[in-house]
Amino acid sequence: MNIVEAIEKRKSVRGFLDQEIPREVIDKILQISSRAPSGSNTQPWKVYVISGEFKRNFSDNFIQYRIDYPKDETPQYQYYPTKWREPYLGRRRATGWGLYGILGIQKGDREGAFKQQLKNYNFFGAPVGIFFTIDSDMEIGSWLDIGMFIQNVMLVSRNFGLETCPQAAWVYHHQKVRELLPIPENETLVCGMAIGYENKEEVANQFITGRESTSVFAKFFGYE
Repeated sequence: MNIVEAIEKRKSVRGFLDQEIPREVIDKILQISSRAPSGSNTQPWKVYVISGEFKRNFSDNFIQYRIDYPKDETPQYQYYPTKWREPYLGRRRATGWGLYGILGIQKGDREGAFKQQLKNYNFFGAPVGIFFTIDSDMEIGSWLDIGMFIQNVMLVSRNFGLETCPQAAWVYHHQKVRELLPIPENETLVCGMAIGYENKEEVANQFITGRESTSVFAKFFGYE
């Protein structure tokens, strides 16, 4: 798979096969991905990988917590804007309605939406879950660095026949994550990620978001 194909066909997969991934494969993906650039080669990323019985117990515990405390949120940082505006609001709504529409979840069906959201905490059935953190005293430049590292993980995974789903859902419950995983308090949970083999029969995987044309987001100067 060349890099253009890896990028153009990447998508957030929300349904995986129950097929284990050897540790050495995940280790190789992370090692290759660590070639991501970082300012002064600081390499600020930190990674926590869970699988097997540990992951099953982790997910079972987390799902029960979300059922018991559905409104409990303790974000360490604000992922989304506090006040939505266009064009971002429209894109967000199109994504939500598009996914829920293909799943048959009607507007106002809070129970159906919550059940779908709970699948995040089982990593959508993926055999491996990954958490990315960064030391909390690092600045915005290092956040750019870890973003490039995370993108590498998603693209390199495709080279091994694997798919991924980056997950901001964990950010809102970082304290519970820390109860189940030894992430120090001086690290910020950036996001989670599901990684595994795509279940092509999962309806949710039929949903693919669109992208704007360069005419919308790019300006060119000095060209005839």
